[in-house]
Amino acid sequence: MKRGKVVELFRRLQALDPNPTTELHYKTPFELLVAVILSAQSTDVGVNKATKKLFPVARTPQKMLDLGEEGLKRYIATIGLYNAKAKNVIATSRALIEQHGGKVPRTREALEALPGVGRKTANVVLNTAFGEETIAVDTHIFRVSNRTGLAPGKTVRAVEDKLEKVVPPEFRRNAHHWLILHGRYVCKARKPNCPECAIRDLCAYKHKTPGALVVPA
Repeated sequence: MKRGKVVELFRRLQALDPNPTTELHYKTPFELLVAVILSAQSTDVGVNKATKKLFPVARTPQKMLDLGEEGLKRYIATIGLYNAKAKNVIATSRALIEQHGGKVPRTREALEALPGVGRKTANVVLNTAFGEETIAVDTHIFRVSNRTGLAPGKTVRAVEDKLEKVVPPEFRRNAHHWLILHGRYVCKARKPNCPECAIRDLCAYKHKTPGALVVPA
């Protein structure tokens, strides 16, 4: 996608949602970190239902550690892979206390060293909690980037690297959220809602769903 189209794409997404953010509910960087760990292969809605009851009793690494794995499981049993996630959240809470004074670190390296935290999770925390211009490529962003021609790539990392190059500086802070929300609600996996898509005329997708008004750029 040429630069002019890229700028227009993000301009339109910005016009639809000037101040996008994550749909995960949180109040502190620690709560966000826990919520993102829990969200792997789970919906934000499901995670929010669980953390609504969990966070009032375990808002800090120490309180989470005091809760223990078995105690934590009672709050997150409705979330997929909850056994492994409980183990990681407790181990991460312990690491935060022992290595970071109970605070969530603000570097990618330190975040990725925490149990259950990979590059995507680190990017989400850096972007959403600390305002860094990172882009966490999940399945939605991977799909949108490839379908539209914005940043095609065969791997998640390839798409992330390309997005870092093509997203204009003025849009980098919120690009992550715009692309996720667009993929979640418009450019859906099975049947994209092309007729209602604000960037359909910029998109390179060859199999647009019926009803889309395609205007030459």
